[in-house]
Amino acid sequence: MKQQAERPWVLVRGAGDLATGTIVRLHRCGFRVVVTECADPSAIRRRAALCEAVWQGETQVEGVRCRRIDRPDAAAAAAQAGVIPLLIDPQAACVAALRPAAVVDAILAKRNLGTGRDMAPVTVGLGPGFTAGQDVDAVIETMRGHHLGRVIRAGSAIPNTGVPGVIAGAAAERVIHAPAGGTMTFVTDAAGKPVEIGARVTKGQVIARVGDTPVYATISGVLRGLIRAGYPVTKGLKIADIDPRPEQAAYCDTISDKARAIAGGVVEALLTLAQEKDVKLL
Repeated sequence: MKQQAERPWVLVRGAGDLATGTIVRLHRCGFRVVVTECADPSAIRRRAALCEAVWQGETQVEGVRCRRIDRPDAAAAAAQAGVIPLLIDPQAACVAALRPAAVVDAILAKRNLGTGRDMAPVTVGLGPGFTAGQDVDAVIETMRGHHLGRVIRAGSAIPNTGVPGVIAGAAAERVIHAPAGGTMTFVTDAAGKPVEIGARVTKGQVIARVGDTPVYATISGVLRGLIRAGYPVTKGLKIADIDPRPEQAAYCDTISDKARAIAGGVVEALLTLAQEKDVKLL
């Protein structure tokens, strides 16, 4: 296998929790990964999302470190040190400087925010908003169910339904949206303990505040995701996620089963396309 400095870049757009599954898988498989993000990511599964490096400077998920860098020319040194470099670059302007061999759009915006086949020899898009054979070479299915993680070479992923997948009988009710606009603040429970990711909550419990408006738990379970304190929330923004399965309290800082399935599809797509196009990725 080539040394890191000799390998081409695989650029991943987005570093939320689902994208993080792909980023970590690619890194562990030996790909030389660089990541781009927006300046104010709103991930709720913060403990399993490498985009937290935007706010903290550096973070890690399952032992894989990610560091925010200021310029594309700083990416090589970070990668050589075993750290995934992250650029605040929502338009992926760094493509011109880094000339990646592959681009993976993992923004999960349900629409294409500018990724095209002219960006790299190999291009992959995650979820709805992309058409394989037109704006990307392959699309990865992100809808829970039988086809999750499937590589699509012609056509698009299943359209967004707007309803989260069912987990232990709960679907839409497990995701909480902001009841008002304002600054996100955390609260404590009846015992005086901070209500944070990993806490067990009961239906009707106040789990946070947006400005002066309380945010209530919609079901009982484990608070798997909660947007960071101080975030300027707009009404309707997804701000929390409750998992009804109590055992999930132990897994809030790890990559989800869904993210791992998607990551497997990305690896399959990259290796298959690279072989077909005679593109070196490793």
